[in-house]
Amino acid sequence: MTTTSTAMALEDRYGARNYAPLPVVLTRGEGVYLWDEEGRRYLDMMSAYSAVSFGHSHPELVAVLVQQAQRLAITSRAFHTDRLGPFLEQLCRTTGLDRALSMNTGAEAVETAIKAARKWGYKVKGVPQDQAQIIVPHGNFAGRTTTIVGFSSEAQYRDGFGPFAPGFVQVPYGDIAALERAITPHTVAFFVEPIQGEAGIVVPPEGYLRAARELCTRCDVLLICDEVQTGLGRTGARLACDLEGVKPDGVTLGKALGGGLLPVSAFVAREDVMAVFTPGDHGSTFGGNPLAAAVGLAALQLLERERLAEQARVRGAQFMAQLAALRHPAIAEVRGRGLLIGVEIDPGFAPARTVCEALMREGVLSKDTHDTVVRFAPPLVITEAQVDAAVEALSRALRAVEAGRRRVA
Repeated sequence: MTTTSTAMALEDRYGARNYAPLPVVLTRGEGVYLWDEEGRRYLDMMSAYSAVSFGHSHPELVAVLVQQAQRLAITSRAFHTDRLGPFLEQLCRTTGLDRALSMNTGAEAVETAIKAARKWGYKVKGVPQDQAQIIVPHGNFAGRTTTIVGFSSEAQYRDGFGPFAPGFVQVPYGDIAALERAITPHTVAFFVEPIQGEAGIVVPPEGYLRAARELCTRCDVLLICDEVQTGLGRTGARLACDLEGVKPDGVTLGKALGGGLLPVSAFVAREDVMAVFTPGDHGSTFGGNPLAAAVGLAALQLLERERLAEQARVRGAQFMAQLAALRHPAIAEVRGRGLLIGVEIDPGFAPARTVCEALMREGVLSKDTHDTVVRFAPPLVITEAQVDAAVEALSRALRAVEAGRRRVA
């Protein structure tokens, strides 16, 4: 067995340096907890960017995984399986949409949505060939493919990876007037996160998504919601767009859909949008495989049976109230919905990374974003007492950082 220092050294020596992990080596997880090689327990406040929404090693989901793996794991979509149909049916019931196309990663779901929107624009709306435009907000994050980073407003995500695919127009997030000005006869879709995650848990003004829905309907533009991180209960509703009573024309799902066990994603859309695909237009070796379909179906059923969206709403309200009550001068803002929460740290106090390192020493694991925001997005199964513990740990961490600053001064 490797030691902590050896494990980190091996990653550093042989791995591409595209991550900067906290100095901890994890070996086991259960529920909301993770353990390192020394046996120390941590509260998981990241849940792998919502991929572990049901908690680590959920016994019901693990049982489904094992049983299906022993029975039939992978086939080609050249054949039917007994697992895919029920999974697709549940996806449509959960989203209220007509048809689903299963992929693996969130980025693949987004790429599928882009292809569907463009072809819908040409075949249904009548946009001239190769002139389709998709509008995206500033601050978006939808994956790491070259197409997706090409429409990012983050310079680092784009640096060195061009040339990029044309056909994307950026507008300020939350600005409905800017969206209206950007729409042209060639606009096929508005692709938007109901809450921006990687940008720092940015919540748009109330009514923004509802106004976007009305505008897209009026202008014959598809509203496609990126719910890879916000979907499946995370924000206190099945989908974050449900918070405003908005029904999009298409939704991308991922992360939690795999039950914290394997990558599963999907693009789900209304009938005429999905009808543009014909055999040979799109596919994936692993997309819709019976193992993924079995786990995805079990995850969707668990979401409903355990009422985890309601759990996220209640625990999230508790979390937000307790974070606001800390009233520490380092906390510039607390924002979010449900159990997707960002704590903005005053940059004059410390970088958010420093706070995350202090939190780690207090037994809580999280990750900063954009140097100023500490994320709190635990598994949806978190209890009231565990929320209390996380807030208390943040309070101790802030005091520790403050004491360290005084020593340096």
